Amino acid sequence: FGKFIPLPSSIIVLGRVFFASIVLGLALSLTNQNIKLKSIKDYFYLTVLGIILAIHWTTFFQSIKVSTVAIGLLSYSTFPIFTTFLEPLIFKEKLLRKNIILAFITLFGVALIIPKFELANNITQGVLWGTVSGFTFAILSILNRKLVKQYSSLTIAFYHDVTAMLVLLPFLFFTKLQIQFKDILLLILLGVLFTALAHSLFIKGLTNIKAQLASIIASLEPVYGIIFAFLFLNEIP
Repeated sequence: FGKFIPLPSSIIVLGRVFFASIVLGLALSLTNQNIKLKSIKDYFYLTVLGIILAIHWTTFFQSIKVSTVAIGLLSYSTFPIFTTFLEPLIFKEKLLRKNIILAFITLFGVALIIPKFELANNITQGVLWGTVSGFTFAILSILNRKLVKQYSSLTIAFYHDVTAMLVLLPFLFFTKLQIQFKDILLLILLGVLFTALAHSLFIKGLTNIKAQLASIIASLEPVYGIIFAFLFLNEIP
């Protein structure tokens, strides 16, 4: 989608969360779920997470825009590194030696794809944007784990997306846009199927497993993402 839609990263994410918010709101209404939160603290908490989500998705698409799908996905996949060290710190859990070793292997693997450590290099830019995206995703995964015990995945995803939409809305007024009908259709598809549904499923999964395990499972994304980029975009890493 980052390559298919010829719009700035912030606008792609804005369209994504706009349509996702509508679908999630309808889903909550149809299932008669109360969207009212238990405390002011939880409103603040979810607002912060929504801001982090906006940063996460915008930096992810920016990584793909300036480099390739493969670079964006591989650098974003640094998030298990951050999760490995942050989750035990936040939840007062034991940091396993095995996870530390795997984290450093992942870091070494990402370092291998950078040809030159120069900011002018588009691959280096892509890796930096992707790593920021990975870091913010790690924070999201960990902090969502605290919330899934109190609220449904639909409710959490709804607040995430609405907040992200409000954060990104000003970009709409400061960006010159030429949006075609095809772009709107792609944004609807991105928002409904690959955001509202996928995001809710990921959060739901955190009710049963740790963020570390969820991160490792989600690390399969570069594998099929790179395959799809080859099939649909003819991008060969």
